Amino acid sequence: MRRRSPQEKKALSYARDCRNVYGENDKSSRTSIRRNKRFPHRANRRHHRQALTACIGVPAPDVDEAVEVRIRGRRRASWRKWPDLPLGMVVTSRRAG
Repeated sequence: MRRRSPQEKKALSYARDCRNVYGENDKSSRTSIRRNKRFPHRANRRHHRQALTACIGVPAPDVDEAVEVRIRGRRRASWRKWPDLPLGMVVTSRRAG
């Protein structure tokens, strides 16, 4: 294994190291990621439960089809995490403005 110069080490650090640029405290991400994943799932379950309450009781084919269309017609709520950015991009953006 060859030795790296300080310039090579710095370039590797800029390429490999990442920084949280989500816009909030990095420690609070532990709880907020879980919370933000929880809300859309809860909304989807609520929507399905409300649509399926129309099917309770005597089965009717037209009601079943309407409920099926209502459930499938709505786009599911979702939430996605933002990846951390490489340190080099963070430094250049902070220098720019």
